Amino acid sequence: MIDVLSELLLDAGWHPAVVLSVVAIYVGAAALLRRTSRSAQLRLRFDGLRWLARMGLSMRRGAPPQPEWPYGTFLRRLRPADREIVLGLGVRRQVPAGQILIHEGIRESHLVLLEEGLTKVTASLPDGRSALLSLRVGGDLVGEMSALNDQPRSATITTCGPTRYSVIPRDRFTRFLKEHPESALELAAMVADRLRWSNRRRIDFTSYHVKIRVARVIAELCRTHGRRSPEGVVIDVRLTQPELATICGAAETSIQKALRELRAERLVDTDYRRITVRDLPGLRGLGELPSDDE
Repeated sequence: MIDVLSELLLDAGWHPAVVLSVVAIYVGAAALLRRTSRSAQLRLRFDGLRWLARMGLSMRRGAPPQPEWPYGTFLRRLRPADREIVLGLGVRRQVPAGQILIHEGIRESHLVLLEEGLTKVTASLPDGRSALLSLRVGGDLVGEMSALNDQPRSATITTCGPTRYSVIPRDRFTRFLKEHPESALELAAMVADRLRWSNRRRIDFTSYHVKIRVARVIAELCRTHGRRSPEGVVIDVRLTQPELATICGAAETSIQKALRELRAERLVDTDYRRITVRDLPGLRGLGELPSDDE
């Protein structure tokens, strides 16, 4: 009977640890009812198994759907089967805001797979300041460069809020890539996209006025970190103006002026560290970006 109970619960999608607890409770309850009639015991066990099976099935139906990983992230690129393997490669950890996951200049080779949260990628400037290079969210893989070329870390990764992630040893990840060549190609595509982003920013610095640079960066953030709302596209990234300035390669005062003009033209609204794009086609037009740029 216990074997039947265990099989029912496992088939219904219950976690093995939970199944073990339920079985222990069931055995204890059965011991207390040994003085009841045999027919009553059988009826109790049958009803109990049927109830638990219904509960398991309802929990399975009501289980939360798998997360929809953001566009462009490593997990979004993978096939479902490969994604599940990657999620099981590392050791999971959870940290609050302000924690450094990767230190610039340190020689280490593990990778970090972000599962939930927002992080900033920064690099040190010669004058001692830090430049914000990019943002990474749940589904992104970071630390892949040092893992692939065995060189010191090129940037620092810092959490912007509570973050859940897993640490993946390099040898385990490289073995996964050898066994799953399609995932290796997706990793190469991800690295290429990041290189394209960096090249775009370098070209922007020399080719466009600050206002156009700001429009281009905000439009790109809409694509990678935006969500639709009745007011427009909300960028779910808490960016300070100094951080936006480092991404755009401009002085903070120039960023402030550009944002005022974009607000006056009703292209964007800004609140405390939040940007809402009211007219994305207009913003893309100002930034000289094609409407189908994906």
